[in-house]
Amino acid sequence: MSTRPSAGLSASGEADPGNTPAAPGAPAARGAAAPAAMPQPFTASSGAVPSVWLTTGEPAGIGPELSVRAAVRHAAGGPASEGAVSGGGEAVPGELVLVGDPGLLKARAAAAGVTDLEALAGVRLHPVPLARPAEAGRLDPANAPYVLQTLQVAADAALAGQAAAIVTAPVHKGVINQAGVAFTGHTEFFQEHAGCERVVMMLAGGGLRVALATTHLPLRAVADALTRERLRQVLAILHASLRQSFGLPQPRIAVCGLNPHAGEGGHLGQEEITVIEPVLAELRAQGMALDGPLPADTLFVPDHVARYDAVLAMYHDQGLPVLKHASFGHGVNITLGLPYLRTSVDHGTALDLAGRGLANPQSLFEALDLAFALAGRRVAA
Repeated sequence: MSTRPSAGLSASGEADPGNTPAAPGAPAARGAAAPAAMPQPFTASSGAVPSVWLTTGEPAGIGPELSVRAAVRHAAGGPASEGAVSGGGEAVPGELVLVGDPGLLKARAAAAGVTDLEALAGVRLHPVPLARPAEAGRLDPANAPYVLQTLQVAADAALAGQAAAIVTAPVHKGVINQAGVAFTGHTEFFQEHAGCERVVMMLAGGGLRVALATTHLPLRAVADALTRERLRQVLAILHASLRQSFGLPQPRIAVCGLNPHAGEGGHLGQEEITVIEPVLAELRAQGMALDGPLPADTLFVPDHVARYDAVLAMYHDQGLPVLKHASFGHGVNITLGLPYLRTSVDHGTALDLAGRGLANPQSLFEALDLAFALAGRRVAA
């Protein structure tokens, strides 16, 4: 993997729902037993093309307008991504299904100069009604059930084999929780819906692939959550996904330590000795190419990280700041271990940009390109 910083884009925290790059040229925004094998891939009848369902996100945010722009691009035959994100795949013909409120999407389409959204070739709307009319930039907890319903509809379609992949525009975790629904994020929602014991969050972009052993946890809870069983499961899912979805027959994975300097031989923490090293030894004996535990501060030096197909970080803010510095606005969030494909943007709802035509759609374009490329590979398999 090579590091390829994206010029003019600033990195920021994935958990910050207001964060997304502005469009180029726009003004700056304000303010135990081994785990089970990978789930069976989506299959389609002979000659079928993949159907990718795009949930259009928080209605007050930039998701609906970016979804409209993605639909226009799809109808015009937008190109696939290349390199570390797409795994070298090419775009294939397919159907794009926008999951959301038709009135909201048509209004955002009209603002973008699109007079007939439903007339776009290869694009279909799957209606989910808003609870109340949405105003760009103004959150409304009354519409939180609407957001969750778009996710439910898409997940049901994927499990039923109607959708080859789900792509998600950003949602606002805070307003969903404000509405009285305990919501940690897309990854956990789809994991629970599909009944998966374990899934893995991986972000790709800037020549990097970075997966996480733990996701949205307080830092003080990470060490307790990092068990041998969890690490075995995460590495098995990551390894299988790199082989099956990204076409890497023997992926090389770098594994970070948990503590500074990977524990300094136990002087700065015991987790490398008691948890990480035994699991790596066990999985190497099974044929996995694993290096580690490695100090994260030097692992991400460009010449070093370029040796690997993916990095496994132990926690959210150990791995993602580096990736987002290299690719913010062009990265893709991928959920590994689901019985279907799921990709997403690497940014938040950007309420300050919503409805102004200033948000950069590139991360959503990359997420869709990757979903279609990987879905096409599964259909052809």
